[in-house]
Order: sequence, then C-alpha cells, then structure tokens
Amino acid sequence: MKDFKVAIFFDLDGTLTDPKLGIVGSIRYALDALDVADQPDDLDWCIGPPLQESFAKMVGPERMEEAIAAYRQRYSTVGLFENTVYDGIPALLTDLKSRGIALYVATSKPRLYANEILEHFELAPFFSGIFGAEMDGTRGNKAELLSYALKMSGETADLSLMIGDRKYDILGGKANQMKTLGVLWGYGDRAELELAGADLIVDDLKALADRLKSSE
Repeated sequence: MKDFKVAIFFDLDGTLTDPKLGIVGSIRYALDALDVADQPDDLDWCIGPPLQESFAKMVGPERMEEAIAAYRQRYSTVGLFENTVYDGIPALLTDLKSRGIALYVATSKPRLYANEILEHFELAPFFSGIFGAEMDGTRGNKAELLSYALKMSGETADLSLMIGDRKYDILGGKANQMKTLGVLWGYGDRAELELAGADLIVDDLKALADRLKSSE
C-alpha cells in the first residue's frame, strides 16, 4: 500500500464501534412487527450494507420501507446506544489527531444516527467531518458517499485512506481512487476483504496503529 499523507476516513459500525446488539435487536423488532415468521438465525451480515438492501432481501422490496420504519421505532431511541467502542480506538484517534492527520467518519448509517452515536461516546471531537446517508437512503452507497465526502472535505483522494471492516468500504474507496485498509475485528472476513481488493488487511488495532505509524 502506498503511503497516505493527508486524511483517514473511518467506517463506523464494525470499525470504530461494535453495534451488533442494537442493530440485530432492532431488526428482530421490525421483523416481528411485520409478522415475519421465517427469520434468519444469523443477522451479522446486516451490519455494514445499507439498511434498504438488507430489508429488501428479508421482506421484499414492497415491504422494505415498512420494515425500515419499524426498525427505526426501536433503533432511534434504544438501539443506537446498544453499542460499544472497541478497546483502543480513543487512544488511536488521539495519536492520529496529534500527528496532524485529518480524520473523518464515512458510514452508510444515517448521518443523524452517526452524529448521535459519536457524540454519546465522546468520539465526535476527533473528527473534522462526519458523513453518512440521509434518512431517505440518499448516499447510502459507499462509493457515492465517499465521493461526496471527498468533495465536501476538500481532501485529495489519492492521498487519503479508507478504513473499514466490510467489502462496501473497500469497494467504495477504490471507486474513488483512495487507498483502502480492511480490519478483521468487525463483521467482514479476510476472504471478503481480499476479494474486494483491499490494499492492506490488519488483524487488530495494534497492527493498525503500527501500520499507520510506518506511513509517516
């Protein structure tokens, strides 16, 4: 991976925080509200892609909006705080910011929720910008979101790095000529990240911190 020098864009779910309890609980709530009897046992695959995509697969496009509305009834008040910051993230962000690297969040989660989560866990001050989808799904696609984030932040794509745990992060970064780094403590695996073409994959936060220091 060529060295980056300007900015880092972080995914949120599965990269900065572990949102499983809140997301899975809110999906179950929505499926129950729609009387869906045949529910998947494992919903981890729903952590990462846009919510519209996940619900379209589970309830069909015709009931997708109904499912999202039910999901948000629970998630907006309870689920978004059923979330934990991964150990070591605050220290990593503190170090990167002290070195003058511009930090951003780029998430397919609605920007409204991303802001609330980052404020709640006292991570918001680390970031120069927080970019997410709109409530209607606009910019839920990671490539479109990163294109918008680069434009609004004024950062240079080929001197910026996208870090995330799912293929959507890697593919979105590559579509915008960014460097890409996959992490394995979230909800994607090595095969997924390799297939997406990640420039580098790290197993844990120590490996990430070491690699980012070596890029100076």
